[in-house]
Amino acid sequence: MKIIEVPQYGPMFRFKDHHVYWTLHLLSCGKRLGRKRLSELVGIGEGSMRRIINTLREWEMIDIKQTGIKISREGLGFLAELPLKVLDLNIGDLVVGDHQQALLVKGVGHKIENGMQQRDAGIRAGSEGCTTILYRDGRLMMPPDWDLDENRPELAKTIRTIAEMEEDDVIIVGGAFEHMGAVNGALAAAFELF
Repeated sequence: MKIIEVPQYGPMFRFKDHHVYWTLHLLSCGKRLGRKRLSELVGIGEGSMRRIINTLREWEMIDIKQTGIKISREGLGFLAELPLKVLDLNIGDLVVGDHQQALLVKGVGHKIENGMQQRDAGIRAGSEGCTTILYRDGRLMMPPDWDLDENRPELAKTIRTIAEMEEDDVIIVGGAFEHMGAVNGALAAAFELF
């Protein structure tokens, strides 16, 4: 899925679609944030954040006032339409790194081969690794065939409680030694599935 098209001419963007998503996600808490603070939280430069903000303003997804930037009803609607949900989930030693970020991606399990593509996408984006969990035939599986329900029943139970997964859903967990590496890894891996 493409959120922002890369221009054919001029300087290349130093951000990706997942940075745009994370910006909207951070604003979805309802608090107003400044451009500088947003650029720090998203992990990109202020110039890139300025471009994202200008684009989101044109699309009427944000509201900008002197007190900061806030997501609009249109922005919240856009987030709600995406088949992506940020999860507060820790899978322990099944992913590398001190920090983890989990995402539920709806209806894309059929696109997963062995999870290596997601791991590689996460590493390219700055994580130490990414772990993929599929909901297949009523079971939680780590591709290609490691049964989480059988091997880690307590973790499987926690995942089922937190994620409310359905058939063909996927959880991607980015792991890194710093928070934004885990976030960027999970988001980059997820966006490659759209």
